[in-house]
Amino acid sequence: MKEFFQRWVLHNFWLKVLSLLMATGLWLAISPDQEPAEVAVRVPIEFDHVPAQLEISSVTIPEAQIRVRGPERLIRELRTTDIHAELELADAKPGERTFDLTAQQIRHQRDLHVVQVVPGQVHLSFDTRLTREVEIHARVTGSFVTGEQIARVLVDPEKITITGPRHHVETLDAATTDPVDASGTRTQATFVTNVYVADPLVQVVQPTPVRVTVIMGKTTPAESGR
Repeated sequence: MKEFFQRWVLHNFWLKVLSLLMATGLWLAISPDQEPAEVAVRVPIEFDHVPAQLEISSVTIPEAQIRVRGPERLIRELRTTDIHAELELADAKPGERTFDLTAQQIRHQRDLHVVQVVPGQVHLSFDTRLTREVEIHARVTGSFVTGEQIARVLVDPEKITITGPRHHVETLDAATTDPVDASGTRTQATFVTNVYVADPLVQVVQPTPVRVTVIMGKTTPAESGR
């Protein structure tokens, strides 16, 4: 047994180890998991170093479809969080600008290769940021007892602060509340609701519930006869 071990195991031991390592490496090289594969993933575009007091005023911002190639194992395990597109906006100014979107703007794992990026360009509009107060208008609906009507509507708070691209904020005269159904109210009633700004690029600073108080009054004979 000892002679067998020395002759077949220990004889040229390091050559056998080297051969084993080479065989293993060759197997890994031709392993199905190492065969190249491709996949297309859709990811958001990230904006880096946006200048202070500057807003992106484009209503829609495209996503990027990125086609990558790599070992099948990596492609199978690839998640959308493993790859993303970046645009550097440090030198952006108010106005319109087109940015090239190439493989150099794609961040991904080291063993992947970017084959295609769609779109190849991104066109954005920029504007300075404006913050100001606007009134809150209540939207009150409902049906009421004959002879009664809404006499007054009180809103608390009366104003709210909004912020966003200057040209969008300047066109807004007021914010509105979600519809308040005051059906059946007698004398007065208070409702708690939320405020709504129609422009998707304009945000409410520190959103807060809004109290809408509906005060009822008697209709005049002329109004009740209509």
